[in-house]
Amino acid sequence: MNVSFILAVAVGGALGSVARYLVGIGAGKLFGTDFPWGTLIINITGSFLMGVLAGLFATRWNLPQAARIFLTVGICGGYTTFSTFSLDSFYLIERGELVATAAYMVGSVVLSVGALIGAMHVVRTMA
Repeated sequence: MNVSFILAVAVGGALGSVARYLVGIGAGKLFGTDFPWGTLIINITGSFLMGVLAGLFATRWNLPQAARIFLTVGICGGYTTFSTFSLDSFYLIERGELVATAAYMVGSVVLSVGALIGAMHVVRTMA
């Protein structure tokens, strides 16, 4: 267990979470709250940022592992885990694993929403 990696995740995650909160509030003020614009904007911009970072790490930036973790797992992960989902999906596509890609993408969305619905049902029936 590397303490500097844990601190990188913690500090980056705090910054990403604050950014997510502020973008969500700002989107609500700009576009209203009838549609989850904030979440959509956060997922798109977080995925874009993850793509920029992954591309830069692969082609131009030779950063220490702690800095990479700070930026990706920390900031991007605190901002939105959808960015990691997007990156994982890209790597599966890039490797030509199209069945695995489809299973991962559909499974992630359907099972995650299903888990939330199931949990909400359980909690509501207990009340």
